[in-house]
Amino acid sequence: MEKSMHAKESAVAIRSTGTPGQPDRYKEHISQSLGSKPTGLYRPCGKSGLVTMVHRLIDQVATYDTNVLVLGESGTGKELVARNIHELSDRANKPFVPVNCGAIPAELIESELFGHEKGAFTGAITARKGRFEMAEGGTLFLDEIGDMDLSMQVKLLRVLQERTYERVGGNQSRHCNVRIIAATHRNLEQRITEGTFREDLYYRLSVFPIEMPPLRQRIEDLPELIRHLATRTAAKGHRQLRFTRAAMNSLAQCEWPGNVRELANLVERLAITSHDDNIDVAALPPKYRSAEPGSISTDIEHAAAVPAAPEYVDLPPDGLDLKDYLRNIEQRLIRQALGETDGVVARAARLLHMRRTTLVEKMRKYEVRARP
Repeated sequence: MEKSMHAKESAVAIRSTGTPGQPDRYKEHISQSLGSKPTGLYRPCGKSGLVTMVHRLIDQVATYDTNVLVLGESGTGKELVARNIHELSDRANKPFVPVNCGAIPAELIESELFGHEKGAFTGAITARKGRFEMAEGGTLFLDEIGDMDLSMQVKLLRVLQERTYERVGGNQSRHCNVRIIAATHRNLEQRITEGTFREDLYYRLSVFPIEMPPLRQRIEDLPELIRHLATRTAAKGHRQLRFTRAAMNSLAQCEWPGNVRELANLVERLAITSHDDNIDVAALPPKYRSAEPGSISTDIEHAAAVPAAPEYVDLPPDGLDLKDYLRNIEQRLIRQALGETDGVVARAARLLHMRRTTLVEKMRKYEVRARP
């Protein structure tokens, strides 16, 4: 995603723990950080208030061995946060081992994490290390922990409590010295209520939670992100792209459900397909042409006709709850804007001088619906 292309890494191929012919999608690579002391190669990109807070939390927890739970939607950069914590920690010279808990079948994940002895099951022709053993002295990143099977959650909890484990098919207890960083895009508290995630494991993992904000909530970081991604793409041998102000404004109006990963894919695609280094609105795929030339200014002129707020409000003798008062005004203005634009959310957002995604969130908060 936002990762540097110059990090010193090596890939350790992981053989399938199943029978011969196991699908390739279950064969993964383990990245081990082999660099020297922290260099900031994996620092999340951006200077918005939300990202600055993430930086601050990373710096606070990095030097401790505390378990960290990174939350956020898919594509926001949760692994980037985990790698940044690792490289700023005293374990930086030891392995950083990621494992996607949601991508490994339930019947294989135990041997993936803890390893197995020769003959432990059909196809186990040799003994094999697990991820805990590979990460010894370093950091084990459990991505998509919310998708882990309940039976495996029990075994993981035991390891976190006792700091020991056994290989599948073995009886020798092995001590583990690893730092655990977990991540998920799931609402774990909701999954606890549903009975699909253990509450005791949740509290073990979430000693220090960090939430990575979605791109739509830090849209002010878009120019810096695009410059960073364009430079990274150019390092792969593609053209160095430059986005015009109009193109940047158009991209700023998008919702970005895929977050930074979606943005990275777009930049790389444009670097391959574009015949010009300069990217204007016309060069963007249709779904990203959110603000056609001239449409924004027209709506702003119309918004200027909305009466200004009164300069004087009669304050009741007993006072009032200012938050409730302002909330009521906001709801009324949102309903008015939607009424004047026939329920077209994008136009209503322009009338209110806010991004469409912000208006959608407020409509959800106030349970306001656009006209069908």
